[in-house]
Amino acid sequence: MAKGMKMKLTTLVFIAFVMFSLALSKAEAACDIQDLQVCLPAVIGRSPLLMECCTKLNDNQSCFCDYLKNPLVVRYKTFAKEVLEACAIPIPVC
Repeated sequence: MAKGMKMKLTTLVFIAFVMFSLALSKAEAACDIQDLQVCLPAVIGRSPLLMECCTKLNDNQSCFCDYLKNPLVVRYKTFAKEVLEACAIPIPVC
């Protein structure tokens, strides 16, 4: 294989690696309301709060403003704030 061809191949592999890494980072950063399914009984049914819910909420704090744009969440905003307070998680300012 010629030296120039080898450099082009190396560059192509590097670019592909970088693009793949960026795609993974964006996928990990995506906010999915399904991640908080464990909190649903506490928010909708006013059931006892599970510690797992607080952990999930804490892990997803960067997504709160995105979640509040979801029409299914907006109507439970008051109860959701109570759950956040019970978990000692700051209420987001969006």
